[in-house]
Amino acid sequence: MNKVRKIHPDFLYLLEFKEQKLIDLFKDLREYILEIYPDSNEILYHTHALTTVFSISDKLSDAFCMLPVYTNHVNLGFAKGTLIKDPHQLLTGTGNLIRHVPVETPKGYRNAKIKALVKSAVDFAIQDMEKPTESIGKVISKIKTTGKE
Repeated sequence: MNKVRKIHPDFLYLLEFKEQKLIDLFKDLREYILEIYPDSNEILYHTHALTTVFSISDKLSDAFCMLPVYTNHVNLGFAKGTLIKDPHQLLTGTGNLIRHVPVETPKGYRNAKIKALVKSAVDFAIQDMEKPTESIGKVISKIKTTGKE
């Protein structure tokens, strides 16, 4: 059994301000992504949303998916969603690259179609990566906390 990776304290501090339903959904979805690709690096941001970006390296450009936590919902986003295989047409959005799957319950993402979509995004990121990485399973916080010592 794999040990669950702890959530970075900076991220957890901000996550705890969200509604419990969103916290639970984020935690389960994060765990699911890490089950699919345990070597993921997590790059953490707090901009318009509290976001964990999953990357095959320590670079944002090598990201394969992200979990933005908004005020009222969580999305499963794909940084290069327009470029990955989506045979079941699960992805929504109108951006040049980014697409997402709205998530409301674990049943909505803990399934073979979403798993295949995440794997497709990982495969694309690996093929698209400029050079191999030595960063495996790291957590990189870009969050500037001001509310705690």
